Amino acid sequence: MAAPPTDLPRRLGREDMEASLRRALEPWDGASPAWVFGYGSLIWKPELVFDRRLTAFVHGYHRRLCLWSRVNRGTPECPGLVAGLDRGGSCAGVVYRVPAHEVRRQFGQLWEREMFMGSYAPRWLRCRTADGSDVQALAFVVRRDVANYAGKLTEAEILDVFRRGSSGRFGTSLDYLVNTVRSLHEHGLRDPHFERLARHAGVATGPGSGTRRRS
Repeated sequence: MAAPPTDLPRRLGREDMEASLRRALEPWDGASPAWVFGYGSLIWKPELVFDRRLTAFVHGYHRRLCLWSRVNRGTPECPGLVAGLDRGGSCAGVVYRVPAHEVRRQFGQLWEREMFMGSYAPRWLRCRTADGSDVQALAFVVRRDVANYAGKLTEAEILDVFRRGSSGRFGTSLDYLVNTVRSLHEHGLRDPHFERLARHAGVATGPGSGTRRRS
């Protein structure tokens, strides 16, 4: 298992954040709605103004617990894990349509939430929606060159992180996993890898189950 970083990544400055957002919005025409693809916490806590929500699939990327979290899901001494959209495979998630007049404000808030540590590269990805149409949606793809990229951990290594039970500002890594699985189920979606991790960790993932361990 790749060793967790010993230092917290540097938080991006205001100018870097604004420049990143400007670059990401260059393909947008300024007059049309814009879509956002959620694959982790953006499914169960979107914090977005949107006028349409659909399930969708992305090909060429998959959901993986591959980012060390030293604040939100762990501590500097005992990091937890959160998901990234990594290269290869496919991923089921949810797309949100943001009205044109809300795009700049909503994307600015998204940048504050997702991009402050520079762990992701924003990409416009082709998403096949539940109604059979294709949309270009902004997604946060994990950067493999950042210090907190954990690489491809085995299930045993991930379960070991769960067992350590480190809790950050928003709870534990296991909380994150269960919330993701539960919210996927609520949208009629599955992630066999995440479901298997939950079973091996001995937790229920039904609606309202939280991280209650099965007896």
